[in-house]
Amino acid sequence: MIENIKVTILGKQLEIPKGFPLEEIAKQVQSFFSYPIILAKVNGILKELRTKIEEDATIEFLDLTTREGNRAHVNGLTFLLIYAVKELYGADKNIIVQHSLDKGLYIESTFPIDHNKILEIKNKMIELVKEDLDIYKVTVDRIEAISYFKKIKDEAKAEIMKYNTNTFVTLYRLGNLYNYFYYDMPISTKVLKDFDLNYVSGNGFMLRFPTIYIHDKIKEYEHHPNMFKVFQECKDWAKLMHVTNASELNKVISNGKIGDLIRMNEMISSNRLFEIARDIKNRPEVKIILLAGPTSSGKTTTTKKLCMYLQSLGLTPKVISMDNYFVDKKDTPVDKEGNPDYECLEAIDLKLFDQQIAQLIAGENVVVPTYNFFLGRKEFLNTMSVGKNDLILIEGIHGLDPKILGNIQREQKYKIYLSALTELNMDDHNRISTTDNRLLRRIIRDYQTRGYSVLHTLENWDSVRKGEEKYIFPYQDDADATFNTALIYELSVLKTYVEPLLYSIEQDSKHYEEAKRLINVLKLFLPIPSENIPSDSIIREFIGGSCFYD
Repeated sequence: MIENIKVTILGKQLEIPKGFPLEEIAKQVQSFFSYPIILAKVNGILKELRTKIEEDATIEFLDLTTREGNRAHVNGLTFLLIYAVKELYGADKNIIVQHSLDKGLYIESTFPIDHNKILEIKNKMIELVKEDLDIYKVTVDRIEAISYFKKIKDEAKAEIMKYNTNTFVTLYRLGNLYNYFYYDMPISTKVLKDFDLNYVSGNGFMLRFPTIYIHDKIKEYEHHPNMFKVFQECKDWAKLMHVTNASELNKVISNGKIGDLIRMNEMISSNRLFEIARDIKNRPEVKIILLAGPTSSGKTTTTKKLCMYLQSLGLTPKVISMDNYFVDKKDTPVDKEGNPDYECLEAIDLKLFDQQIAQLIAGENVVVPTYNFFLGRKEFLNTMSVGKNDLILIEGIHGLDPKILGNIQREQKYKIYLSALTELNMDDHNRISTTDNRLLRRIIRDYQTRGYSVLHTLENWDSVRKGEEKYIFPYQDDADATFNTALIYELSVLKTYVEPLLYSIEQDSKHYEEAKRLINVLKLFLPIPSENIPSDSIIREFIGGSCFYD
């Protein structure tokens, strides 16, 4: 007699045979989803669809409109792309995933490509999707896996596995090709139909797909030259230093040469910021400098260092924070859920802000506000004026928005976009996202300086990210300069501070899977003691010990 168990799906309780696979259950509810179901959560724990349900459970199915489902979709597309390239051009041909760009992944091939070859690869991928090929998860001996990757000349994966102390590792198999990924994978190519490829230039192209922010379509590719240039400069420097992935960084650490790398990286970063200061100096018409960037991009430290560099060039910067122009708490706009929306432009007293900045530029004395966050209102205590060689340096997430300071001519404004554009990847096919880098920074800073738990940070992360997508990223191309605040070595420093916090999350938490994912990334990095980090480093803004703070 077949034993039945009870499962709860979409708020309804069903009886199914014990041992029934998730894949079969998913077929029964697929019509409720916009895209193919890719993964599931069983009692809050991520499971791939071949998993069999052996006891009563609550099941949440995930398609690519969810964060977890989207990651698995991108993983699957990457594997499908690698497989298609090797099928078309030979086992020795490869692709290297570089970084995110315009809601997609920028990728370079190890062989010459053009528009026609990109179309050929795309058509091959479509053909493989229609073939409904199985993607299997297999457990193999770690030493055997290292031998396999050496044999197929994937040295980056072979090297990084030396830092995995487990006896066995999990690989994925598509056809006769094995690969290692750091996140769950679809069980078949048939769910990977939603993608596009676009040729960019040289050996570079874009892999595009729906995202959790634009999941009703695949966004048409829009090139962002400033961001692309900064990423390329960072990648070129990483190649020059022979530190393009986690295992190469680990070699530098284990060889006792990390101090030199840190000093060179800090010097390069400082020089780039000083070049921006020189550019401002060479534009005598500029009176206002606007710095904007997503959370944990190091705006505070960058602002203070830039002030120092401008002073060394004979200029006098005076800093204003847009946060001091928040409307009174009772007037704060609310989001769709009825919660206060501090990220939107309407949370700023824009009329007062525009008026006072114009008065300062005109040479008037102005009583500027300081926002009392405890009382939830502005307090007018300090008088400010701007002299002939003075600059107004404004820090705030809306700094690039054209709707602010519309009463001041564009040539009088210099806009700087900041972000932690991570240049280090785990290997050729697994990147470390800029978003993850900033999340780790924020977890540490929230805990160290604001007394917030890691759960609090993770709970609010989606809201923060939505605000960035809406109010910051659309205006990045209007910047006069783009400054990368990421440092090539920083994950090995952050690891020491953030790992214990991530381990504190219990298995019954809805954020457990996210914490586990981040831990799995960090465990591949050897730690770097904080004593090696100079006191003026951007990293000090997050781990403490900065010379710019009391």
